[in-house]
Amino acid sequence: MVGPVQSPPSCKSLPSSHGSPCCFPSRSQWARPSSSSSSMATWQLGGLALSVLGFLGAVLACALPTWKVTAFIGANLVVAQVFWEGLWMSCVYESTGQMQCKGYDSLLDLPPDLQAARALTMASIATSLLALLVAVSGAEGTRCVGDPGTKAKISVVAGALFALAGLALLVPVSWSARNVVSDFYNPLVPEALKRELGLSLYVGWAASALSVFGGAVFGCFPLWTEGACPATAHPNTAAYRAAKVPASGSYAHKDYV
Repeated sequence: MVGPVQSPPSCKSLPSSHGSPCCFPSRSQWARPSSSSSSMATWQLGGLALSVLGFLGAVLACALPTWKVTAFIGANLVVAQVFWEGLWMSCVYESTGQMQCKGYDSLLDLPPDLQAARALTMASIATSLLALLVAVSGAEGTRCVGDPGTKAKISVVAGALFALAGLALLVPVSWSARNVVSDFYNPLVPEALKRELGLSLYVGWAASALSVFGGAVFGCFPLWTEGACPATAHPNTAAYRAAKVPASGSYAHKDYV
């Protein structure tokens, strides 16, 4: 009589190059990704969304001419004109509803904090763009890079770039806010020249926080899940082919009478 047909070796009998039990998936796991892979993709998508919001906030803060606005104190409680000052232009809003904006005439004539704010804000925007390109290539679910280990490293680099962009935006915003507050409480500064914190500063703070937090989530989560067995999310058929086949004289191949 013909001996019984032997089934493929069980998962526990397969060798593992990582020194841990084999993670060869069952048939039900071939059709759907593992829970760890789905969780990583969800967290990375959330971190990427926060970072993109931070990038858009940085662009908005850079473009709006409302870093400094007129302070309504003393004799300036009722004024016919409101002055706005930004990185690239200054605007005058009149009580009639008209607004006139004019770019700064000379770059060298600008105060040091405004010159530094220009450079750091543009550097933050450029870094965010670079981080976005790197993040897309290393995000879970994309096919630009096939190796999971390389993807994790790329995600860490992208997260670090997003966090760096947020810190680069935080410096000029905080520096400008500190100068505004210092001039406001300085008795030597005339009341007509005193300014208050504008909308762009608050947008810059929010954008900086979103970039740093989003970059931390996007870059750190792959490190948290690095200990998971990679074969669960990416089945390795070579491990099955490399399994030892029982010898012809072993118990598994004996014929039964």
